[in-house]
Amino acid sequence: MAVEIEAKMKVDDLSVVRERLKAAGASPLGEVLEKNLFFDTDDRSLLAADQGLRIRASIDAVGHRENLVTFKGPRQHGPLKRREETEVTVGDFAAAALLLERLGFMRILSFEKRRQSWSFGGCRVELDELPYLGPYVEIEGPKEDTVMRVRETLLLTDRPMVRASYIAMLMTYLQEHGDASREVVFADGKKR
Repeated sequence: MAVEIEAKMKVDDLSVVRERLKAAGASPLGEVLEKNLFFDTDDRSLLAADQGLRIRASIDAVGHRENLVTFKGPRQHGPLKRREETEVTVGDFAAAALLLERLGFMRILSFEKRRQSWSFGGCRVELDELPYLGPYVEIEGPKEDTVMRVRETLLLTDRPMVRASYIAMLMTYLQEHGDASREVVFADGKKR
């Protein structure tokens, strides 16, 4: 179990942040296409408790795949998003999904995300792009002051921090647009 400490900001253009990372000497860690599949109980008890359960498949440019099952605890109070996070790597995405269903969890929403990861200033900086939502930057680190220092170095202090999760934002978007989809993918069909 670990505690996730994160700042997330909506940005207009990821290429600007990418150039700032390069100029600051950040190390690129790679790019993936993610498929995120979220689960809850029939009565939405995880959502009611501000908890999350997902399986994530991350596929890189050469086809290497990593599957993670993640449980996220409720958000803790504070200026940054902070919550318990427990993860385990699994070999088979479909089998893990079936296992969760057999344990009584239901598929709630699946969505794709393009992610480019960087290491900088003791933090992991994620450049994310999502269908409907667009580009975001997440900075995750060991302490709040470390995360805030990286945010300042990347000139992102003018961007409001977003506390909502991607799944919450996507579900709100779908509801507001009368879309009953439970699978959100990139319209361009590009996997990378």
